[in-house]
Amino acid sequence: MGFLRLPDFSQWSNPAVYTAGFTIAVVASLETLVNLEAIDKLDPRLRPSPPSRELLAQGIGNVLVGLIGGIPVTSVIVRGSVSINAGGQTKLVTIVHGLLLLVSVMFLPVWLNLIPLSCLAAILLVTGFKLVSPALVRQMWSEGRYQFAPFVLTVVSIVLTDLLIGVGIGIAISLAFVLSSNLRRPQRCIVEQHLGGKVLHVELANQVSFLNRAALDQVFNSIARGDHILLDAQNTVYIDPDILSMIREFQQKVAPVRGVQVSLRGFRDKFKLRNELQYVEYSTRDLQGLLTPAQVLQILKDGNERFRSGQRLTRDLGRQLQATALGQHPLAVVLSCIDSRTPTELIFDLGLGDIFSIRIAGNITSPKVLGSMEYGCVVAGAKLIVIIGHTQCGAVTAAVNLASSQENVEQATGCQHLEPIIHEIQHVIDPQSASRLEHLTADEKTDFVNMVARRNVIHSVALIMQQSRTINRLVQEGRIEMLGAMYDVVTGRIEFFPHETVGQPLPGEGPVPGDES
Repeated sequence: MGFLRLPDFSQWSNPAVYTAGFTIAVVASLETLVNLEAIDKLDPRLRPSPPSRELLAQGIGNVLVGLIGGIPVTSVIVRGSVSINAGGQTKLVTIVHGLLLLVSVMFLPVWLNLIPLSCLAAILLVTGFKLVSPALVRQMWSEGRYQFAPFVLTVVSIVLTDLLIGVGIGIAISLAFVLSSNLRRPQRCIVEQHLGGKVLHVELANQVSFLNRAALDQVFNSIARGDHILLDAQNTVYIDPDILSMIREFQQKVAPVRGVQVSLRGFRDKFKLRNELQYVEYSTRDLQGLLTPAQVLQILKDGNERFRSGQRLTRDLGRQLQATALGQHPLAVVLSCIDSRTPTELIFDLGLGDIFSIRIAGNITSPKVLGSMEYGCVVAGAKLIVIIGHTQCGAVTAAVNLASSQENVEQATGCQHLEPIIHEIQHVIDPQSASRLEHLTADEKTDFVNMVARRNVIHSVALIMQQSRTINRLVQEGRIEMLGAMYDVVTGRIEFFPHETVGQPLPGEGPVPGDES
């Protein structure tokens, strides 16, 4: 009981008390946070510990302990690792561990002092080795120098100085690397090909400081007359006032003189810059009238390439919704399968109002499909018709499997109205080849189904030309173009091919597997 002492309140005016208190508070908090993260990694169940609650409890405990003459406490890696190794899994382990420490300190101090300091040091060394193991060092090394250098320098600083100074040095080094990275790559520039032309898309960093002024000024000076630039601040939370003034000056004074169009997106209200897109990113009446069928086809090809490479255009769908509310001016009519893996607008990287999309199982034609196509070309002004099949098509697979079967479609599939679709696809299946399907390997059967899907596209193109005088006339006059295509559900690539007759194999297409003819 002799250790219980009240504070000496006469030291209120002593500045050394506050310096010591602040230092202890910072060191204790940092040590607790570092150890808390380390303990979470040692936990076999990898449960996260709430750091704010830990610091709050520690702060209240230290205030109460200080009032009765005790010394500050922190979270310690040794006690935490011992509890985990002993099998502790709940909060009760903390209470039991605390009671054991209390009993040991009060009643067993003589025996505790007999423990050699070298033993305690060995425990700390083993625990530290587990936390900074060679595997962790290799992992940090594999993540690159911008992760490895701060890690090593922080560890060395803690060892050579103390925890507070070492962590402070580590934070300073990390900030230096962040600033260096931000200075080297302050923004990301992408040239996007929108329907209305090329746009230089500049994605600003999360933090845009005065250090980024030179790099941004270089981008502004590199823009040629007549070009368009989009400044995108959707992921930006801070922009230096000097940078904001620079953007305003370029938008309002420099760009008009140079003939450069400037669009802004994602700027928050506090930046006091009005978000506005001035380029065309959706199909309009003027754009539709200027484009030729060949140019529309190139737009679709470019869009599929962006889809495959993961470089999809940045679109403002809300703006497109408002712009297309009063009318539509589609560039193409696309007949595709209902397969969930072939959403037309996505695989062509298109926006609202850019195409008419007709979807039916097996991408077959019918009077209703023809009527929709004729409307899209004659009334709405589309310049291109594309019939798209795809690999691993379910409707084609069913048609192939039923080609040599005695069952009717409803008996085999349970679908009452599927028979017209299956029969239409079966027109392009060679009966002799279908009869030998059971002798093919799985890969050969897949190739056969994909070949039938390809021929089915060609067959649909031929039927449309035969059955629709309107479309045939538009094609002959050169006002529209029609062609087939195949979409690969594995690679995402679309192969376009011109109109062919059903009996002709396509370039690069070998004989039907199992068909010696």
